[in-house]
Amino acid sequence: MPQAIDDTMDDDSPIPDERLELIFACCHPALALEARVALTLRALGGLSTEEIARAFLVAPEAMKRRLSRAKRKIRDAGIPFAVPPEHLLVERLAAVLAVVYLIFNEGYSAAAARADLAAEAIRLGRVLAALMPDEAEVHGLLALMLCHDARRAARVAGDEVVLLADQDRSLWDAGQIAAGRLALDRALALHGRGPYVVQAAIASLQAEPQIDWPQVAALYARLFELTRSPVVELNRAVAVAEAGAPEQALAIVDGLALGEYRYLHSTRAELLRRIDRADEARAAYERALALTTAAPERRFLERRLEELRGSPAPRRP
Repeated sequence: MPQAIDDTMDDDSPIPDERLELIFACCHPALALEARVALTLRALGGLSTEEIARAFLVAPEAMKRRLSRAKRKIRDAGIPFAVPPEHLLVERLAAVLAVVYLIFNEGYSAAAARADLAAEAIRLGRVLAALMPDEAEVHGLLALMLCHDARRAARVAGDEVVLLADQDRSLWDAGQIAAGRLALDRALALHGRGPYVVQAAIASLQAEPQIDWPQVAALYARLFELTRSPVVELNRAVAVAEAGAPEQALAIVDGLALGEYRYLHSTRAELLRRIDRADEARAAYERALALTTAAPERRFLERRLEELRGSPAPRRP
């Protein structure tokens, strides 16, 4: 991980990890939650402005302006960035969890060269779980990261993305999935019902030999109630399609305002392919390809386009 801030730990700090200590210090409640997360990702997460913009689904120039405003507020208000006392850690927890999760997400979705980001996020998650053992969302986030990262070796084959249904499950890390489920059990024992716990439950279900897609769709519906995120609705649409209702899933996707989000177009293309609307599917795949820079994802989309140019895709049951 890049070291953007050079500092040393306070001997009296309640946080037994220097990087996590700095994240808590930067997640000052005087800033809006989004500004706290973005600024901390820039200063400590090793992420570029472009990567942070992608995580927040905004243009890089817009994110650059947000970061500048946050820095200006810090300077003008003289906000002290000190590690809070132990009894005040919880008030910064939401921002800290968001930082850790977005670091993980960038490492998990990026090329193998950034796999260190995912490993660092999991390490921070373990430290957080030891530091705050009674916080359900901490255990939920750790469970989520472990269950997802367990599938890393199967997600790309021959430099091409492999969809969940086609992954070689023998490459999955069974021990890591078990550890993730233990963390999820702890979160549920603490009566966790927050967004990270719900996402961890989804990830656990997706690691089952037979995935209960209606249950996954129901959990995504619950997650949308908590977050109101259109990306969550997009994921619900995928689960609805896997449960056997691609037309219903397409209606969900067509109602989303996600603009140039590449996964909107690739998901829509896949749904159109399944219901034999080949011309529209080709156009959607081409739009997704134009928005995609990662080589494995581009190769997957290019193969889908070649398949459509060759012969109509069979309707999936």
